[in-house]
Amino acid sequence: MTMTLRPAAERGHANHGWLNTHHSFSFAHYFDPAHMGFRSLRVINDDVVSPGAGFPTHGHSDMEILTYVISGALEHRDSAGNHTILRRGGVQQMSAGSGIRHSEFNASRTTDLHLLQIWILPAQDGLKPGHREIAVTEDEKRNVLKLLAAPEGGDVLKINQDARMYASILDDGRTVSHDLEAGRGLWVQMVSGGLDANGTVLKAGDGLAIEGAGRIDFTAKGEAEFLVFDLA
Repeated sequence: MTMTLRPAAERGHANHGWLNTHHSFSFAHYFDPAHMGFRSLRVINDDVVSPGAGFPTHGHSDMEILTYVISGALEHRDSAGNHTILRRGGVQQMSAGSGIRHSEFNASRTTDLHLLQIWILPAQDGLKPGHREIAVTEDEKRNVLKLLAAPEGGDVLKINQDARMYASILDDGRTVSHDLEAGRGLWVQMVSGGLDANGTVLKAGDGLAIEGAGRIDFTAKGEAEFLVFDLA
């Protein structure tokens, strides 16, 4: 099993005034050929959006886009007529497919919006666009790996790729484990706190790529919140 740390301090960074963003992988004006993604995982942007600001209407195609709200309120509108506001615990999935236009704004005039925006390459291009969101409580994520998105859908968000996204909030000293199957890879994205993953220590904003079959034990060093992606 190989483990490759992506330190938070080495990510791409841009501060546009209304948007303070860190890029785990190459995005927009940040380009690093050594960090173009991990398997089907193409983008992880750690965004802080100022009150009332946001991304005006723009288009996407052929991408699975997941948004994980850390704090604040996200207002989403799209060309399919969807209008939602997501708060802490909200997770949004948008299959851009053959083409969709949307806008995303901080719904508050007083409080920052903090989110992770995640792009996953779809298994097939030209699919019908789609949108869905779920809300997951703190208790549902506490001391477990809570499945949020998977190709089969059902009670979780359906994504058009052989990929699964989990979230966890671990109490100090608690451990959860994940068995990585042969031929698959795991990406861990820290949201907050500290974590030990089979001896590799992560802190807020860090990423970790894991290759090779085996069991990974995640142990919190202080309360820890993180996402896990299991990818074909």
